[in-house]
Amino acid sequence: MIARHSSITRIIVAAAAGFLLVGSAPATSSMQERTFEFTYTAEVHDIPAGSKDVQIWLPYPQGDEYQRILKAKVSSPYPSQILTAPEYGNQMVHLDVKNPTVANIAVTMEFTVKRTEHFHNSFTGVSGAATAHPDLARWLQPDHLVPLDQRIRELSAEVTAGKTTDLDKARAIYDYVLANMKYDKSGTGWGNGDIYWACDAKRGNCTDFHSLFIGLARSAGIPAKFEMGFSVPPSATSGEVGGYHCWAEFYLNGYGWVPIDASEAWKDPGKKEYFFGANDANRVQFSVGRDLTLAPPQAGSALNYFVYPYVEVDGKPFTSVNKKFSFRDVSAAPVTVGALQ
Repeated sequence: MIARHSSITRIIVAAAAGFLLVGSAPATSSMQERTFEFTYTAEVHDIPAGSKDVQIWLPYPQGDEYQRILKAKVSSPYPSQILTAPEYGNQMVHLDVKNPTVANIAVTMEFTVKRTEHFHNSFTGVSGAATAHPDLARWLQPDHLVPLDQRIRELSAEVTAGKTTDLDKARAIYDYVLANMKYDKSGTGWGNGDIYWACDAKRGNCTDFHSLFIGLARSAGIPAKFEMGFSVPPSATSGEVGGYHCWAEFYLNGYGWVPIDASEAWKDPGKKEYFFGANDANRVQFSVGRDLTLAPPQAGSALNYFVYPYVEVDGKPFTSVNKKFSFRDVSAAPVTVGALQ
C-alpha cells in the first residue's frame, strides 16, 4: 500500500496491520517491555540553485512480534510516499521534489514504538536436517564488504574446528568475535562493516563486530543477517540518540532465527550469555540487510546499509544533510482504531 501525503498520520492496529503475535517469546514475569516515542529529523540543506530533482529516502520502521509501531507521523513541506523495497521488504519514506524553490528541505518522522524483549535461547528442537527454507538463500551469500573468499572460509573452518552442530559453530564464532575484537571508534576505518578491517584491525563498532560474525557464520553454512536501527539508553527516560546501532541473527534448522548482539556483549561482559540468543527492549529496528536498492531505485550505488537519510540531487548522491534523533519514554497506551490520514 502506498500512502501519498505531506503530513502523514498513521495510527496502526497490530491485528489490522498483520502484526499479530505468532510464536511469541517465552512467558516470563520479568519480560522486559518498553514504550517510547522516537523522533527522526532530517534536513537537506544548501541545495544548489537551479537543481531540477531532489530525491530523499528515509528508513521507516515496521512491526513484528517484538516491535509494534503504535503511531506514526511523517511531516514535510512536500508530498511523500511510504514504499517497500522488494528484496528485503524494507520500508522507507520517499520524497521526489521537482524544481525546488528553496535551499533547505526538512522531514520529520515521529513514532510510538512498543518493544518487547526478544528471547530465543532455549535451543530446544534444533535439527541437523538440511536447510530448506526458501528465504534463506540470500543469507548464505556474500555482501560487498563481507566476501566469502578462501581467507574467510579458512578462518571460519579454524574457528569452528571440532564443532559438529550449527549451534556449537555459531557459539564458537560468537566467542571468537568477542575474544578478538575491541569496541574502539578511534581514528578512521571503522564503521563500514568491512570484514577485512575487522580481521586485520580487530576493532571497530557494531557494524564491524557483526560483519565478522555474519561472514564466519555464512562461511560455515549458517544463514545470518544484518539488522539496523537505534539503541535507546536504558538508564534515561528521554534525550538525544547519538547514532545507529546494529545487531545480527543466525538461523538454526528446526528452531528458527536467533538474535545476537556481540558489540553489546563486549561492552558488558556480564551479559555475554544473554546476548547469545536474546535482545533487550532498548532498541528500535529500521532495516535489514546490506547492499541495498531503495524504492524507487536510487541512481547511485547500492547502499552499504540504510539507517540514515539518503539524498540524490539531479541523479547524484548529495551529502549536505543534517540529522537528529531523540526519544521519550511513554506509558504503554492502547492502540486506537483509526483510518490513515
